[in-house]
Amino acid sequence: MKYVLDTDHITLHQRNHPQVVGRIQECMPDDLAITVVTVQEQMRGRLAEVSRARSDLHVAYAQLQATVDYFCGLTILAFDMDAQQQFQQLQAQKIRIGTLDLRIAAIALSQNLTLITRNRRDFEQVPVLQIEDWSQSIAN
Repeated sequence: MKYVLDTDHITLHQRNHPQVVGRIQECMPDDLAITVVTVQEQMRGRLAEVSRARSDLHVAYAQLQATVDYFCGLTILAFDMDAQQQFQQLQAQKIRIGTLDLRIAAIALSQNLTLITRNRRDFEQVPVLQIEDWSQSIAN
């Protein structure tokens, strides 16, 4: 495994963003993963949509089903003891980014993976974390 996709890139992929779709297609499936934190973030959003839905409840459930189906085809990295230790070290450094982003960074660091994200402002604060943004066109 080489790359872990942040939640923003998963959302772009689900919306068929051309650069993201292209870069993902160039990778071997074993080179890509997501984190359980991304699953948490997306499922929380989908469940909130179901809770708010009224006349369009069927649409909200269809989106929930599509999200579950999407995740079934991916490698999902756990927030294991190594990630927890990395997370605690990052917290001790007083890095000022969101808790869920810090958990994603901890998983990427604990497995020595490059994080694919548009959120440079936050993730660049994490020492040693390698990041790339696949949403931008690559200049030839």
